[in-house]
Amino acid sequence: MPLSIVIAPFIAFTVALGLIWYLIKGNVLKVLDHPNPRSLHSKAVPRTGGLGLMVAILASWAFLPEALPLFIWISVTLLVAISFADDIFGLPVWARLLLHGAVAVWFSVTMLSDTHGWIVLTVATIAITWMLNLYNFMDGSDGLAGGMTLIGFSCYGVTAWLAGNEPFALMSFCVAAAAAAFLLFNFHPARIFMGDAGAIPLGFLAAIMGVMGWTNGCWPLWLPLLVFSPFIADASVTLARRGLRGEKVWQAHREHYYQRMVQSGFGHRNTALLGYLLMLAASTSAIWAMRQHTAVQLGAGIAWGGIYLLMMRVFDRYWGRYSGNP
Repeated sequence: MPLSIVIAPFIAFTVALGLIWYLIKGNVLKVLDHPNPRSLHSKAVPRTGGLGLMVAILASWAFLPEALPLFIWISVTLLVAISFADDIFGLPVWARLLLHGAVAVWFSVTMLSDTHGWIVLTVATIAITWMLNLYNFMDGSDGLAGGMTLIGFSCYGVTAWLAGNEPFALMSFCVAAAAAAFLLFNFHPARIFMGDAGAIPLGFLAAIMGVMGWTNGCWPLWLPLLVFSPFIADASVTLARRGLRGEKVWQAHREHYYQRMVQSGFGHRNTALLGYLLMLAASTSAIWAMRQHTAVQLGAGIAWGGIYLLMMRVFDRYWGRYSGNP
């Protein structure tokens, strides 16, 4: 095995570790996330960790045995740039969504137009745009998004490795390794947040690598959905409810299940650990189910849907008693 294959994830971890440590200790890029009525933290925390994380990922990818398509490098860089600008200045929603949609269309047309029709391209574009935004919505509690990134991309890596696609597996392991370094600083009590500059491009990578693994024959299309289902279920149900009530779904709020868990006394640490447990279980069952018959795969998906509905129902009742609004 070439040395470059062995050291790529190590580079991702060490570069992320060094850069994020410097961003905290060096007191550079003073972009702080100040507490507000819609946040869960009580003191100002730097939100530049995503820069160190994403630089580490891109640096490690340079050591992979197979070069990635140029449009992926450009797309990730653009997302980091506009998202960091949003962290600093607070860009209009339309400007962010315009770029999000543009990179989603670019990926879908470039990767899928030769083998799939406009329906698949449209669905892929919507799914990618939604995934990169929901990842940002779910990045609001210490250690949650970082840990889910570690678990989710590790599952991608293991599944791709079992399928015999070692370059794609290492691409995933590099993301997981950088997330592991970030998590050392982000687990409760968090010393740094990833900010939009980390959450948005990570959501993009979760989506496009899920599609790429499918087109490469590493896994069925449903596997990425099940792997990231804790994020997808919480964000989708919460935003759907807000939309049905006529509220602006893009505005910051504290109505996600993970946010209410923290507020109800479960705390950042326990909320993150429960998320890790759910994602580990979902990822393990996904790897197992993809080697079973179609009926078993369908059953696994239905079972997880039932688990999430039951958990939401139980917590809704608890939250109603806790908040005094049964």
